[in-house]
Amino acid sequence: MTDLHGFLFPQSRTGKASILPNPPWHYVGDLLTIRFRTDPDALRHFLPDGIDLDPQDAGTAAIVFADWQSCSDSEAELLDPVMAQYREAYIDVSVVYDGDRYGRVILIWVDKDFAMLRGHVQGYPKRLGAVSMTRPAPFGIAAPKLEPGGRFGATLSSNGRLLADAIFTITEQADDGSTSSPALPRLHTRRMPALEHGEPPALDELVSFSRHNFVRGPLFVGDAELRFHASPWEELDLLQPHEVLGATYTTTASTWDGGQRIR
Repeated sequence: MTDLHGFLFPQSRTGKASILPNPPWHYVGDLLTIRFRTDPDALRHFLPDGIDLDPQDAGTAAIVFADWQSCSDSEAELLDPVMAQYREAYIDVSVVYDGDRYGRVILIWVDKDFAMLRGHVQGYPKRLGAVSMTRPAPFGIAAPKLEPGGRFGATLSSNGRLLADAIFTITEQADDGSTSSPALPRLHTRRMPALEHGEPPALDELVSFSRHNFVRGPLFVGDAELRFHASPWEELDLLQPHEVLGATYTTTASTWDGGQRIR
């Protein structure tokens, strides 16, 4: 098989056809994050044995609506933006495994195939969806301003079903941004079922990784409204918010360049 090249399928003699380039992968994006309180047992519904909710945050989670641009070291994707730009929405929780604290994404939807497959490599449980977010601008009537009073909307749908909608209103600018590491490393599961019936998975491992070169821009905080909607094909509505705890809007940049196998 060494005569074919490419980080992921489809492979070819040159590797050009691969859906993903070799890491590292670089990201920059606008993130609307809404923290909410929900039923802790509903969150545990999405956690495997051995991983539990962080007792410091049990019953709290966040939904993140994100508008991303990404590229590999070549930066070639930036000159063909369809291969660089995508949107996603995900549910993020704090968990504990073997005495250590991690962040874990339990549900996530994305609108591009390359971003979905890249997430599967990293252990994100991505599936296809559609995400819309209001874009800010420094002037004009057709966009909110990044200042107190600015109002933003965001929606998530999948397979024609509305799954979530949110409204965010800025109340203040918290700071001017910082350069630091993300709060918690990720703890994700990489899994591939076996082809033979009754056999254990061909791949089943717990992995961890952190972002590198992390930079965060100005942080805007505010109030939010959040609703989840039922679908016959999804389980997001199990996490119906009992209380919205707060919301933020910011821009971040980072690099992903592999991780480590935990189990």
